Amino acid sequence: MTICCALIACKKNHVDFTYSPAQPRAGQTVYFSNHSSSGEEWEWTFGDGASVALKSPTHTYRNPGTYTITLKVDKKKKWTVSKSITIHDTVPTFTCSDSDLVVYKDYTFTAQVYNPYNYDVDYQWTLPLNTNYAVVKDTTMKNSTLHLYFTQETDEAPVWLTVTMNGVTTVIKNTYIVSDQATHSLLIRTPEQDYRQRIFGDRAEMYKPTTDTMLLHREQDTLQEYNGYLVRLSELAEDYPGIKGFHIASRKLYYREDGLWISNLDGSYRVQIDDADCLAMTLDTKDNRIYWATPTGVWYMPFIGSDNNKFITTPQQLNNLTGVSKLAVDYDPK
Repeated sequence: MTICCALIACKKNHVDFTYSPAQPRAGQTVYFSNHSSSGEEWEWTFGDGASVALKSPTHTYRNPGTYTITLKVDKKKKWTVSKSITIHDTVPTFTCSDSDLVVYKDYTFTAQVYNPYNYDVDYQWTLPLNTNYAVVKDTTMKNSTLHLYFTQETDEAPVWLTVTMNGVTTVIKNTYIVSDQATHSLLIRTPEQDYRQRIFGDRAEMYKPTTDTMLLHREQDTLQEYNGYLVRLSELAEDYPGIKGFHIASRKLYYREDGLWISNLDGSYRVQIDDADCLAMTLDTKDNRIYWATPTGVWYMPFIGSDNNKFITTPQQLNNLTGVSKLAVDYDPK
């Protein structure tokens, strides 16, 4: 009896809907059919700010794009279903996955082509020649979507799309505003110049000369306070005879010797991270990342978390600056 009641309840609580036409256009009435098996109250939201409390409503979208429709039955959260709907324009257009664009964030541009007769469609995305404000992630620019990220703030970032369907070619040219975003930086000292390189997750801005180097003047890797105790390089030299500098984080000792090494604080499991000469190093304790300089440039990788200090990610090169003598992380979002 319990099982039967449960099955009846599941069937009773089924929530679903469909809509027509399948490829609606902006300005066209969309009819929604409520297939919920029970309920006395209905709440629809259409993704464009509109809502209604009818069982099977109609709605008209004014602008092309992709919207999320949600139906909630009897004001119960578990009796809810959501579906997406793409509203087409009679004239081909394209939309961006976000309205507020910032540097170094991934975006998807999607063509909106009204094609009820299933004609073959050719797409060609283009950016102006010598574009330096965006990086395209796709190997081809002939799909209905384009994936890219912007590398600098600008009030004019053109993205173009040419659509050919049934012998008719349409060129759409949209221009976007791209804003900067707050992040932290790596400060880098070389014999010729000090540099600032802003970090955006796994991406980084090109290094730029800077005179804001107070952190670099203070940076050192021969003395560090850890758990209320002042650790000195001279105290570590007995157990690490070739040590040149160190940092401590997450109960690990990262140190410069003949290359870059890591060990547990008790001296166990000493593992070499990089066998190239380590000229400088610093730790980013907010992003849990280590940066170090070699004769070929600056490298980075995540902190190592295993007890035996085996790491599953490989070092990545951040830049090719040579002669680096100091590194420091600046959390001031410049």
